[in-house]
Amino acid sequence: MDIPENWRKSSYSGPGDGDSCVEIACSPVRIAIRDSKDPHRATLTFPIPTFTLFLEALKKHPRP
Repeated sequence: MDIPENWRKSSYSGPGDGDSCVEIACSPVRIAIRDSKDPHRATLTFPIPTFTLFLEALKKHPRP
């Protein structure tokens, strides 16, 4: 998969320079995720339906 160039950080990035999070990028069929502190390391990619299920599960079980 070609990794998209439209990386964006979460609005919950954290204080300071906001590098304490992950970044995501979208292509027509996949979502890519990388560590914003080290963007040149490995990138995870998921089919959009799988990523959607993951987000739905997170919403059901919020952090304490």
